[in-house]
Amino acid sequence: MNTILQILADNARLTNEQLAAMTGKTTVEVAQEIDRLQREGIIKGYKAIVDWDKTDRSLCLARIELKVTPKSGMGFDEIAGTIAQFDEVQEVYLMSGGYDLALEVAGKTFKDVALFVAHRLAPLESVQSTATHFVLKKYKEQGVVTVDTDQDMREVTF
Repeated sequence: MNTILQILADNARLTNEQLAAMTGKTTVEVAQEIDRLQREGIIKGYKAIVDWDKTDRSLCLARIELKVTPKSGMGFDEIAGTIAQFDEVQEVYLMSGGYDLALEVAGKTFKDVALFVAHRLAPLESVQSTATHFVLKKYKEQGVVTVDTDQDMREVTF
């Protein structure tokens, strides 16, 4: 695997100079490699992991399981591509097991997410059924622990 990719996957804020020092390459070689990886679509983008609970932004996340009927000759790609176009949809995965697609959906409130599922997602022709699971708290995201390490001082009672 590409060493630059491994390093960037852990910390995309490193400069080309820092990456060069870590990989033994020149900054020009690093810049060229990153440019190539972006052109080839291997690097899709860069995102910060944000603890939205510590901001004034209202955010409600849900994991949604979908059973779908793929259209002949298209497999699951067509319906997944359609669903991925909705602004509320953050992630779309093809799954094995009891359902076909897994989504992460974001809205301002529980009601916003529920209305999105009821009025825009469930009515799609290929969608057979949905199961919505609201995210109450994230403990780890993209390999990063997102909860404060302060110890819970409440007593445990049995």
